[in-house]
Amino acid sequence: MKLGAGDYAHVVLQQGGIVPKGTRVEVFRQIFTVFLALGTLVGVVVVGYMVYNAYKYRDGDGRGDDPDAPRLGELPTGGGGGRKLFLSFGLSTIIVVSLIAWTYGTLLYVEENPPGEEGETTNIEVVGFRFGWEFVYPNGHSASTLRVPENETIRLSVTSDDVFHTFGVPDLRVKTDAIPGQTTDTWLRADETGTYEARCFELCGAGHSYMTAEVVVMEPDEYEAWYANTSGPNGNSNSSSAGDAPDGSSALGAPTGAPSVPAAASSLEVVA
Repeated sequence: MKLGAGDYAHVVLQQGGIVPKGTRVEVFRQIFTVFLALGTLVGVVVVGYMVYNAYKYRDGDGRGDDPDAPRLGELPTGGGGGRKLFLSFGLSTIIVVSLIAWTYGTLLYVEENPPGEEGETTNIEVVGFRFGWEFVYPNGHSASTLRVPENETIRLSVTSDDVFHTFGVPDLRVKTDAIPGQTTDTWLRADETGTYEARCFELCGAGHSYMTAEVVVMEPDEYEAWYANTSGPNGNSNSSSAGDAPDGSSALGAPTGAPSVPAAASSLEVVA
């Protein structure tokens, strides 16, 4: 099997350890660690150099007049013709540009190359609407709660039925736009079971703050058992019994507490 230039570069980056591996949480943690380490190093060098010069050129008793010291209104000399300034700016530019390029390249690589093999991933469609989320599984089953197995890469195809939304799960470091008529792809992978919260991060109307959904990370066996009891829209769906819509409402219903359009319209008529 022959590798293209892009595939070869990906292999080199992975094996060389240049690009962080793992879940989004781990990748962002490693990026933060690199920024923290470099920021600390630069801070120590700058503050240390400043303290050294402050001590070296301090004013105090016992210091005689330096004939080479610059006078008031006189430009200082002996700076090496600007070599120190050029060196400091050059090194700073190299460090900053390299850090930006590494971070941007890492985010692009991680977005396009989720962990796990292609056949091991599950594709779920995410549809945003005012004011809720609908999750459509490969068998056609739809629900208002996103259930995923632990330690498995989940590919998400995100879109919107009405206006611009942004789907995000802060605890899993997932965030992407939901645009009407378009589909944006992203992925998530959770290494711990539990319940997380998905939110809309794009102001989309009066019920924006209510536009949330639960993301339940389950044990693989538990997830398989749950998924086996689901079916598409033409089958005998038991999403209510699976806990996706405990109040008997459909998956497309607005979350509890979200203001409905008729209610908002009637309130406007009363005010008028």
